[in-house]
Amino acid sequence: MKWLNIILAILILWALFQQQFGDGGRKELKEKQVLLASQQAEIEELQQRNEKLEAEVNNLKTGLDAIEERARAELGMLKEGETFIQVINQTDDDGN
Repeated sequence: MKWLNIILAILILWALFQQQFGDGGRKELKEKQVLLASQQAEIEELQQRNEKLEAEVNNLKTGLDAIEERARAELGMLKEGETFIQVINQTDDDGN
């Protein structure tokens, strides 16, 4: 009976060790949870970016104002009859 108790105690200790540090143990679970949280944060960030891009695409498809704004800002285009005036600030010798 004494040997049976010793063997059972060893098996229980081995099972507890495996639960903590073995494959699929608590340590690995914590690592996976941290990885999951970082990936969820990245997914949320990408979803927000996609929503902004989708709104911009819809705006460009439907609204002429957005197309005009983009043409003016990125391509330097002007409406017919408009005059473009560029103001250049002169700096002193000090750089001001």
